[in-house]
Amino acid sequence: MKPITCMIVDDEPLAVRLLESYVEKTPDLKLMASFTDSITAINAVKMQKPDLLFLDIQMPNIDGMELAHSLPEETRVVFTTAFKEYAFESYEVNALDFLLKPIRYNKFLSAVEKARKLYQQPSAPQSQQPNTVFIRIESEWRNVPIDQITYVNGMKDYVMFYLDNDPKPLITHLTMKAVEDMLPKDRFLRIHRSYIIAVDKIQKVDRNDCVYIGKEIIHIPDGYLSAFRQFLETRAIEKR
Repeated sequence: MKPITCMIVDDEPLAVRLLESYVEKTPDLKLMASFTDSITAINAVKMQKPDLLFLDIQMPNIDGMELAHSLPEETRVVFTTAFKEYAFESYEVNALDFLLKPIRYNKFLSAVEKARKLYQQPSAPQSQQPNTVFIRIESEWRNVPIDQITYVNGMKDYVMFYLDNDPKPLITHLTMKAVEDMLPKDRFLRIHRSYIIAVDKIQKVDRNDCVYIGKEIIHIPDGYLSAFRQFLETRAIEKR
């Protein structure tokens, strides 16, 4: 079966290391990333969409309860906290479980088992993904092959679709969020609030965290950098 993907967010490094050790010895559980900073974490979670998020509540900047309200629908939360008074509030965000610190491994396993039942149930075969998207250009609809899209650039309420071997972009009235939801998640990645790129068309990434794609050079801001590096690790071949 497909492993359950997870992330850990806790401002206490010792708490993070404990949960990492639990993940490491738990079958069918794959750690995508750990964070001690909630602002960096929220961008990574939105981009990577793990199945499970082990999330502390009391943290600086954005607390865990606030972060939980902005998670993708695909991600379920297991709260990890030293304060049992938050238990009732956790139901407001449909938390999968609530673990009270110090967290014991048997309690951790119980939460993971709930996730297994949720994510590893047999599902009906899905229909094949479409190969094209319809984009409205002025008064007509253009049927655009997805594999011809190189990258998308957003400007306020308009987006520009840049296609292979076409110097002029297709401009339409859309939001970047709508485009992000429309394009296949396994083929496109948002690396900037204004850019979504076709990952297979990246030419190179330089030492300054700039992505070269088409005729564009895009510098990845800090908020998107951690998730992008996680993506690179899944594709990179390095000398061990």
